[in-house]
Amino acid sequence: MAENVGGFEDPSAEVLAAAASAFGLLASAVRLHLMWALSQGESDVTHLADRVGGALPAVSQHLAKLKLAGLVRSRRAGRRQVYYIDDPDVVTLVRVMIGQLTARSRHSSAQVRVLHGTGG
Repeated sequence: MAENVGGFEDPSAEVLAAAASAFGLLASAVRLHLMWALSQGESDVTHLADRVGGALPAVSQHLAKLKLAGLVRSRRAGRRQVYYIDDPDVVTLVRVMIGQLTARSRHSSAQVRVLHGTGG
């Protein structure tokens, strides 16, 4: 039975399972890096492999999993397969998460530098 708390109804078991599966795919640093790269624009496998520092076959497999989950799509451009994210909400999710963690990391690093600088 779905409970309504604070104006929000609990999602169905199916929706929760789908979300857990999608978040599970994003738990891989390589797949998250691919999503970050694709959140900035479409790209082919070769460019993505260079960008994330992965082997072409491995990156292709990661992209296939993301595509099966519906997180990315692809289209043919001549002989190349070009990948992209066509859901603006997914782009926003990736950008916000990475942006927040980057800001926290920078803030933590700055605090550590200040502590080390005042201790000596």
